[in-house]
Order: sequence, then C-alpha cells, then structure tokens
Amino acid sequence: MNFTKKFFASTLFSLATLLPALAVGAEGGHPLDRAPDRSTNMAALQNGAKLFVNYCLNCHNASSMRYNRLRDIGLSEDQIRNNLLFTGEKVGELMTTAMPAKDAKAWFGVVPPDLSVISRAKSGPGGSGGDYLYTYLRTFYKDDTRPTGFNNLVIPNVAMPHVLWQLQGVQAAKWVDEKDPHDATKTIHKFAGFQQVTPGTMSQLEFDTAVADLVGYMEWMAEPAAQTRKRLGVAVLLFLSVFAFLAWRLNAAYWKEVK
Repeated sequence: MNFTKKFFASTLFSLATLLPALAVGAEGGHPLDRAPDRSTNMAALQNGAKLFVNYCLNCHNASSMRYNRLRDIGLSEDQIRNNLLFTGEKVGELMTTAMPAKDAKAWFGVVPPDLSVISRAKSGPGGSGGDYLYTYLRTFYKDDTRPTGFNNLVIPNVAMPHVLWQLQGVQAAKWVDEKDPHDATKTIHKFAGFQQVTPGTMSQLEFDTAVADLVGYMEWMAEPAAQTRKRLGVAVLLFLSVFAFLAWRLNAAYWKEVK
C-alpha cells in the first residue's frame, strides 16, 4: 500500500514539474504555422520529391530512403531514373548526397543532418514536425551580418543557406521595440512582418504551395507506410468490434442455457 501511494505521489509530482516546462517550450521561439496536409495528394508528393532532389539532396542525405520507393507515390522507374536520379546510378540506390562530410563541415561549419526522418524528429509541443519545417523554410530573411547573407526566424543564426531564395525572392524582416512585460526597464526586439526586397520566380502563394509540397514529401519520407498503417488500423478495429459483438452474444446465449 505504501509503495502504491509513493508511486502515485511521484507520478503526480513528475507531471506537475513537466507540464509547466512543456508550456514554456510551446511558448518559446517563433510560433509555427500549420502545414497543409499533403498525405493523400499524389501530385503534391511527386512535386515535393522533385523539389527535395533538386534543392535538398545536394547537401543533405536521406540515407533511409531508396529511389525506387518513390513508386509508392505514383512514379514509374523510368520517371525516377530520367528526372530524379542525379546522385546515383541505379533506381534501387539510397538517396545520398555526393558532398563529402568533410567538405560540408568546412563550408557550413557543421555537417548537414540526414533528412530521412527530420519531420518526426522536429515534432514538439509547438506543433508537428511538418509545421516546424513549413515555417522554417518560409522565414528566411536578408541579414548581411551572416556568412550566407540570410538569417531565419525559427533557427536564429542558422548555418544553412537559403536554398530556395530564387523561388521566394529576398525578403527583409521588420522589427519593433516593445517593453518587456516582465521587466519595464527592458525592451524586446519583436518581429513585425516581412518586406519583399526583390521578387522571386514564384508569387507568395505559389511559393507557399511549393514549400507545402516539399514538406508533405518529407513527412511521407519519414514514414512511407503511414497511410497503409492507418488503413490497417481501421480494418483491425472494425474486425475487433465485430468479434467483440459476436463474443458478447455468444456469451449471453451460453449462460442463458446454463441458467
């Protein structure tokens, strides 16, 4: 009995200390925008795969994904080979970059992370991993103090260059100074929106759509069997429901005869 009381007391104490920490984590940093759902849109996933290969795979690996798995989003082997296979020779090869890790660290200061499951790794109290990536890729802004010429709202002082700048164009961040609500003697440098400096090849809506497609593909890549898993889950629950009903009626019929 004493053990049970101690167990519940320690559990309640852990929750009491964890929940405020989660709340602070959700409030900290730049707020995340909700990423559009592309999980069942094959055309969007195919476009996202094209963007990923052209703009991400130059520096990042996706070493848990093979090119031939793209058949699951409706691409044929010929389409993969002719349009997406730039870093390998065979459709069955892993999606890896040709850039040596040593060169990447010398150029960027850090080895670019593997993106195979990045959308799952970045999930947190503030939003899903897709929300994180969708916001991150759309919030680069001009900053001449940075080596790449760009900074980012989600990851301040980011080492990664703005690889999509030609599509989005160059935007500058606007800031305002406000009083710190916790300390009246201090001011906060608060983000107040973007101002377009030079246009890109896409409009804002087109760019947001392209980023949503790219993020949708990265979410699919993190778990290609997600839709199959969900369909199987529904089928299993339906089967268990029917089985439970039959077992309940059989049990009632059995005990009726016994009584």
